[in-house]
Amino acid sequence: MMNATVVAQAFMPSSLVTLPLPNVALLFASSLLIFLLHHLFGKTKRGGLPPGPTPWPIVGSLIPMLRNQVRWRWVVGKAEGNDITCFRFGGVHVVVVNSPELSREFFKKQDANFASRPLTMATEYSSDGYVTVVVSPWGDQWKKMRRVLASDVLNNSRLQKEVKLRTEETDHFTGYLYKRCAAGRTIDVRFVLRFYCGNVIRKMMYGVRYFSKGGEFGGPGEEELEHVDAAFDVLKCAYSFCPSDFLPSLRFLDYGGHEKIMKNATETVYKYHDPIASKRLEKWRSWREKGVEKKDVEDMLDIFLSLKDDNGKPLLSMKEIRAQCAELLYAIVDNPSQIVEWALAHLIDQPETMRKALEELDRVVGKDRLVQESDLPQLPYLKACTREALRIHPVAPFDLPHVAINDATVAGYFIPKGTMVLVSRVGLGRNPKVWDEPLVFNPDRHLKDGQTVELAEPDLRMLSFGAGRRTCMGGPLGSLMTYMLLGRMIQAFEWSMPSGESRVDFSEDKWSLFRYEPLCVRAKPRLSTNLLANL
Repeated sequence: MMNATVVAQAFMPSSLVTLPLPNVALLFASSLLIFLLHHLFGKTKRGGLPPGPTPWPIVGSLIPMLRNQVRWRWVVGKAEGNDITCFRFGGVHVVVVNSPELSREFFKKQDANFASRPLTMATEYSSDGYVTVVVSPWGDQWKKMRRVLASDVLNNSRLQKEVKLRTEETDHFTGYLYKRCAAGRTIDVRFVLRFYCGNVIRKMMYGVRYFSKGGEFGGPGEEELEHVDAAFDVLKCAYSFCPSDFLPSLRFLDYGGHEKIMKNATETVYKYHDPIASKRLEKWRSWREKGVEKKDVEDMLDIFLSLKDDNGKPLLSMKEIRAQCAELLYAIVDNPSQIVEWALAHLIDQPETMRKALEELDRVVGKDRLVQESDLPQLPYLKACTREALRIHPVAPFDLPHVAINDATVAGYFIPKGTMVLVSRVGLGRNPKVWDEPLVFNPDRHLKDGQTVELAEPDLRMLSFGAGRRTCMGGPLGSLMTYMLLGRMIQAFEWSMPSGESRVDFSEDKWSLFRYEPLCVRAKPRLSTNLLANL
């Protein structure tokens, strides 16, 4: 498994000057071929594109982007202050949107035309050849998998049935924190949050918390750490402006090392998933051969294996099940942990805001029991804290890309077929045209009379779970996990900076939107020891 340093190095492309001469020649030869084919046979209109950087001949803005160490920050910077910006990378137009109005135009009014996804090296690996729902292009396979998830896996009925499972994992997480506190350990918030997210996903998918024995204080063992780290490696490479995504002929160069990272990461995930899935499949085959009808499904894997087509045959292949389980891991593991780490940092830094959140918890829940999911509708300020953290600190710079299925016109601009459309999470959430003092953490801005507070944002003034046909179906689950994590952490424990540190550092990581360093803080029980020690 690659460590964080190796992963970071993969995102540090140097200037083309440092490339071997044959590679430079190949880049220009490939670009020239695409350029000539585009002009000889393409039907793209020349005028009316949204404004953007003047593209270089043939390669567009690909080389200027690659000269910058962090590609997405270059794109965000070039698009900053504009409602819409058009880039050309190789032969691909990429449109970045920073406006709520234009976002609604793309993904509400003209959603049907922008409901596809691009084909990329990373998503080919993460979806095992596009047999899943999140990153697959528009088509019958996407429709099939979407029906399965919407009807049988991530619907409201299933979420209600899994309340007990999630509560068990939240209790386990709270008890784990208490044991670390009792042992005098500093809490690495990022570490414990990712541990919780991994537990919930493993329990929901496979009915297991650990792949082996676990670790100290009932925490993660080496297997669980490797499992979650691999998931984050996949997320780091997905839609990362890899050159071969715009010039596929360059894929064999593996410029930046992304393909090697994806190959290793997905192999690691399947290393843990496949034995469980194979063993369960044999059980289901045995039941079917004996004519036994299993009525109760225990987890997502059972659901997938139990589904039948119109002929009574298994609806999903093992390849589809395998890839979809992995994709659910990637889709759910990051948002709750990212949001709560930033939210807790802000609450520690703003004692008055923390006081308001605690007053609400004490009024609604009290101190004689722990907050439960059933309490959440009565905790708008807690929800507002998570929403504000997500607004300022999105988990990724852009929403997952959409691709134009046909030519379109948006806000008077021509959007050619095949254009990749990126809604900027940073451009919306930190937009001074939309939010007063956009970089100030102020949960009260989300509290309006009679308005329900949720992470989801239907008007797209910020981006949470997307919109339209490609909206994230795991949004309700992710929201519940986020609310419960922050609620338990601040209700059950008092948080403070380590000795010798008086201020919280809000520096961002150079390569991502995570904190520059994991939040490491001190905690002590706020509730009765008897209540926490028995978890």
